[in-house]
Amino acid sequence: MSLKSLVNDKNTWDSFIEEMDDMIRIEHVRLENATETIEVYRAQGAISTLKRLKFLRDKVNGSK
Repeated sequence: MSLKSLVNDKNTWDSFIEEMDDMIRIEHVRLENATETIEVYRAQGAISTLKRLKFLRDKVNGSK
């Protein structure tokens, strides 16, 4: 139930989404500057995970 308070408070949720977007931007820079394959995979994985976190509200509230 503690997640519901995070995802349903507009100011908190908007701040969370803004932070996720900032982190995604950082990972995009890492991806662009990657010189090793493993760095590419790590950045891609991080971006994927951060994007999934942006859909946390739908999952917690039961929306699809």
